[in-house]
Amino acid sequence: MTVALMKTKMTSERVFISYPVSDFRKIKLQMLNWCSRFNIFCFLDNHEYPSSFTTHECLLAAGEWDSLSASAGSAFKKLRDFSLGRKEWMFGHFAYDLKNETDKMYSANPDGLQFPDLYFFIPEFILELNQDQLKIGTFHRDHSSIFKEIMDCPIPSIKITEKQVGINARFSRQQYVETVNQLGLHILRGDCYEINFCQEFFAEDARLDPVLTYLRLSQISPTPFAAFYRIRDKWLLCASPERYLKRSGDTLISQPIKGTRLRNPLHAQTDDQDKEALYYSGKDRSENVMVVDLVRNDLSKICLPGSVKVDELFGIYSFPQVHQMISSISGKIGTGGHWVDCIEATFPIGSMTGAPKKRVLELIEQYENRKRGLFSGAVGYVNPEGDFDFNVVIRSIFYNKSNRYLSYQAGSAITFYSDAQQEYEECLLKVSAIKKVLTAGSILF
Repeated sequence: MTVALMKTKMTSERVFISYPVSDFRKIKLQMLNWCSRFNIFCFLDNHEYPSSFTTHECLLAAGEWDSLSASAGSAFKKLRDFSLGRKEWMFGHFAYDLKNETDKMYSANPDGLQFPDLYFFIPEFILELNQDQLKIGTFHRDHSSIFKEIMDCPIPSIKITEKQVGINARFSRQQYVETVNQLGLHILRGDCYEINFCQEFFAEDARLDPVLTYLRLSQISPTPFAAFYRIRDKWLLCASPERYLKRSGDTLISQPIKGTRLRNPLHAQTDDQDKEALYYSGKDRSENVMVVDLVRNDLSKICLPGSVKVDELFGIYSFPQVHQMISSISGKIGTGGHWVDCIEATFPIGSMTGAPKKRVLELIEQYENRKRGLFSGAVGYVNPEGDFDFNVVIRSIFYNKSNRYLSYQAGSAITFYSDAQQEYEECLLKVSAIKKVLTAGSILF
């Protein structure tokens, strides 16, 4: 195939060349098929959601030019050293248990997935796709041959099977209710006033086709912070609607979610009523404003005095499965600081912990019975200028191919007004798309 050269750009030693695109959605599927040959890749997809904060519609980093894997203890220092002086793209993740470093915690719960606490890599290939063009960046490879490889890739087709994954729960409904009631007593005693309590659903000896399963998840639940991420034998299939933290120049923005209602797309009037009910819900507003205050406090640790502000409070946004209440908080940072400082000052993520954060982290460790690992952490990218964008890893399937362990988790914010039975139902609602995928999707046994 002959293609026209549209633009060439040099960033450090990496050369970018752009090619015209005639079928945006088709080539996105071909990119997914192409990247699956690599042991390391990160695919980030906005799924065409309109937003003034969107910088990239679709980014793919594949291959490993250099990388850093680190455990909590000195992980942030190692990441600073790894990125020092490098004007390059980096992709990777921050796992929840970096709290052991930021807040001097300890984790004893078991972990069946074994993602590293921190992993970042400088990719061999970077692909940026939008409606009009595919931009390919590489160090030494021939761009036209890469483009041809992608265009020659077949479009993956989802195989619907009759077999289902046998999903187990770490908490029975009764155990969950009893635990939430115990957390309610901590709130009454003044130990905390909001805590995000999570539970794990899992399958052992699971055989998964990650590419087809991710495509099925994206079909059912396309979201603006989706991620398909592989580190050798470990896979993340993420349908997240939530941004953790974005930096653009001297501005930081965080968009926490608190407040969920089930969609009713077949009945427009009822759907609109549910959306309005979420907006006026006193309980959901209470939860949302609590996390907004927590995020404001976190941003104030790194932002200039007086610069942190709430840009939107109680915004209601609709996704295929649910309506969500999302607020936006921003702040200005000074010159001279390292981008890693922004993460270290605000991690772990406020919407997935609670307040006061240190005491809540202790209670989470006490009452949850598995390590969260990458769940409620963040996946994203950093560009050569130090700008970045990271999601919150929720609504996700995790898979360790070596030990055939599959997992997904869900949580909800427990406050004084929480009803344990309703909180349990909210957890099930949040993972309804995942359950649908795993019970009638692309699972191969």
